[in-house]
Amino acid sequence: MIIPFSPPRIDEKIIAEVTEALRSGWITTGPRTKKLEQKVAEYVGVPKVVCLNSASAGLELVLRWYGVSEGDEVIVPAYTYCATANVVVHCGATPVMVDVNPDFNINVENIRKAITPKTKVVIPVDFAGFPCDYDEINHLVQEQEIQKMFHPHTDEQKMLGRILILSDAAHSVGATYKGKRTGALCDITVFSFHAVKNLTTAEGGAICLNLPEPFNHDEIYKTLCIKSLHGQNKDALAKTQLGNWRYDVTEAGFKCNMTDILAAIGLIELERYDDDMLEKRKAIFDAYSKAFSAYDCFEIPVYETEDKTSSYHVYPLRIKGITEEQRDLLMQKIFEQEVTVNVHFIPLPLLSVYKNRGYNIDQYPVAYDNYSREISLPVYYDLTDEQLQRVIDSVISLKNFINP
Repeated sequence: MIIPFSPPRIDEKIIAEVTEALRSGWITTGPRTKKLEQKVAEYVGVPKVVCLNSASAGLELVLRWYGVSEGDEVIVPAYTYCATANVVVHCGATPVMVDVNPDFNINVENIRKAITPKTKVVIPVDFAGFPCDYDEINHLVQEQEIQKMFHPHTDEQKMLGRILILSDAAHSVGATYKGKRTGALCDITVFSFHAVKNLTTAEGGAICLNLPEPFNHDEIYKTLCIKSLHGQNKDALAKTQLGNWRYDVTEAGFKCNMTDILAAIGLIELERYDDDMLEKRKAIFDAYSKAFSAYDCFEIPVYETEDKTSSYHVYPLRIKGITEEQRDLLMQKIFEQEVTVNVHFIPLPLLSVYKNRGYNIDQYPVAYDNYSREISLPVYYDLTDEQLQRVIDSVISLKNFINP
């Protein structure tokens, strides 16, 4: 039997809650979506959360709310999924890519070197669920010399008075940094609840608002909800009040609201997330690390330090001393044993859309080195002990094909 890479957990509790949502008559944005927003806000410790149909939508809505547009620059890691940079392009701005650390996360000194008077936002990415160096990133954009370079064009930019830190925490729901959960580590954080994520709603995402004073989070929440519903100032729930049918459209917005069917899945998953899902995923990570640390050819990923704890989303094993082509051949050896593995991710400069825009992977040597030797292993709730051992055995067998 083939071992899949990352199927979602769909059990009777989830099926029952989704069925109840269907029977309730609320299948679009309604009470369950609002409840999930509240529960996520309480979980991460932020004033307000907006749930949407994807993390990509969340990133783009925040950029547009902050006024990012043509002529602006947004700093992103070269090692991330394309969504991180695509949303910048959608806004007419320029993604400025910087190299990463050996732990796969964005390098703070490279951020510093990339800042110009055009920089409006930095988007750090918590790769594989491991938090970035948020204290250093937050302190960097508040340095006097960096703030002097900032040229605000919108009321929101003038109010903040500096570069916005927008965390792409698609992987890191439940991760911690210096005792705080991701979601509350910078100005604004966006989670993903996609089907392969630890906490899924099938498709979905959330914006976690954590801006400093004098920002009004309630007002920003209302603004983002309007933007997510074609610019309409009342959602379906608000219009259920008798006689409250009349609405206005205040801007040409988007269509990316979450539905109650999706929120129903998320409510169940969040309820049992820390004590169940994260514990299971940590056990898988620990089993992999224990097995592979016995062999010099494997480079074990860092997922726990004194300050950081991962959400255990992706286990990015690296093989020492091999090329990209050799890595691909080794993956094929694993596939032949009916074990599904993956690569996270192909760096942005290697993708045609960004290569054709002039980005060159040679400028990001750490990103390329990480990618060229990386194999992502199966991590999911229903992975059995027997299947886990099969994955371990298939990887250990690779040592017979690796040059000493």
